Amino acid sequence: MKRINSLMKKRGVTALIAITAGMMLPHAVLAEEVTLKSSDGTVNIVGDYVDFVDDHYVVRTALGDLRITASRVRCEGAACPVFETTSAGVKIAGSDTVGLGLMPLLMSGYASHLDAEASIVATETAGEVLANFIGDGGFGDELGSYLVTSTSSGDAFKTLQAGSAEIGMASRRIKPAEARELKADGAGNMVSPNQEHIVAVDSLVVVTHPSNPIDILKKSQIQDIYSGKITNWSAVGGDDVPIKVVTRQDGSGTRSVFEDRIFLDDEATLSGNAVVVDGNNEMAAMVNEDAGAFGYVGYAFQRGAKPLTIINHCGITMVPDAFSAKTEEYALQRRLYMYTREDSLSAEGQTFVDYVKSEAADGVIAKAGFIELGVSKRVQSLDSPRARALLDPNADRFETGVRQEMLTQMSTFDRLSTTFRFRTGSSLLDERGTLDMGRLADYLETMPQGTKVQFIGFTDSVGAFESNRALSIGRAGSVQKDILKLAGDRLSHIEMSHNGFGEIAPSTCNTDEHGRSVNRRVEVWIGKEASSS
Repeated sequence: MKRINSLMKKRGVTALIAITAGMMLPHAVLAEEVTLKSSDGTVNIVGDYVDFVDDHYVVRTALGDLRITASRVRCEGAACPVFETTSAGVKIAGSDTVGLGLMPLLMSGYASHLDAEASIVATETAGEVLANFIGDGGFGDELGSYLVTSTSSGDAFKTLQAGSAEIGMASRRIKPAEARELKADGAGNMVSPNQEHIVAVDSLVVVTHPSNPIDILKKSQIQDIYSGKITNWSAVGGDDVPIKVVTRQDGSGTRSVFEDRIFLDDEATLSGNAVVVDGNNEMAAMVNEDAGAFGYVGYAFQRGAKPLTIINHCGITMVPDAFSAKTEEYALQRRLYMYTREDSLSAEGQTFVDYVKSEAADGVIAKAGFIELGVSKRVQSLDSPRARALLDPNADRFETGVRQEMLTQMSTFDRLSTTFRFRTGSSLLDERGTLDMGRLADYLETMPQGTKVQFIGFTDSVGAFESNRALSIGRAGSVQKDILKLAGDRLSHIEMSHNGFGEIAPSTCNTDEHGRSVNRRVEVWIGKEASSS
């Protein structure tokens, strides 16, 4: 086999090929048949291996010589080049959602950020990508090499503890037991802002075959399908077709989020006939191939499968769009993370993590199909579902007055996606709050003189109505003080105020702790004049 020393590659120079025992390989080996496969199943090419040039495989087929970019496919066959990975400077491991869906584009974006050329190839190992960076657009010195291994979120923490990776990728938050084990190993506080890095948000989408006539499912119906209580689509208004439940393997962060959000406090049960697949791409492929299939994938991995709208058990309809994911009000929304140890993060690793969390990476994250953490806005129209819900004919006279007050303010303010939430049982912002605070300050700094901004507080429904409203106003005022403290004179041109409406306008049901935590929030509203400028 040929071995490519990826650290020696320069712009326009074919990667160095080490020849076994100093002897030239025979032509028959060079012409041996290979297969090029992509992780999403869209590429499967068989041909004779010809060469590896400028990060492209060249294979000879009945259609002629084809050049396929090595970042998209994995080469299978004895003639395939073998890439040197043991000497990679930074090793990253964990979630395939992050590793396969986001990291290749992030690596390309990072190269541009460094004014470097990136050599990005999928190695002979499934789910593994190797990236090398050469400065000065490919004419300078080596800036670093990164090996990304995509498996599951659980492996992020196993590899961090084993020392085989210095950055862990996860599509769920670290579990308390995992954090304790790493802390005992000297890794530090894994949920501190210096070690737990939120890099993007994502929506899990419940998907079916494109021909399935079902468009909407209740959460209770999803539970019953997943657990095997409902086994035919006709039971939920569809065709007389058996349901094939497709799920992810144990340890998958995607599966963990799905089961937690669908079953909530109930124990998740799985149909005995369920099919288990290893990744998002495999899930989407199986759903697209089987008319009876039912599955769930990250928003960026739908690949033609039909997404379904979800109705929760208190009747709120939830659509998986980017704004509701940013505000974290969609039922199957999740955060995507990178985790690092306190005692072993290299300078190269830290620089990469800093880039991923910065505004410079927002465009790349969006291009990959995920939702970046930048600030966006949504018009608050008086014919929106939220406004119509405020016109509750069953509300008492006092509550109706508060609802009318909110409707009046909505008529002159739009909503920003920035939404602050608090740690359970605490007045402190949660782990995303500090990051969002900085992003919001940067956004408001660019607004024109006299822009009006309101911080609007809400609570869950536990407690007396008037007490909840007072609490919501207090929390909104606290967030206003925090951002003024952070930004200082940068926001002196902004006219800030705060208010609160307590338990009205819930984003989701108040019947479980997760729902109540979503409803305990401070929104940011901006005057319509600034929004249109």
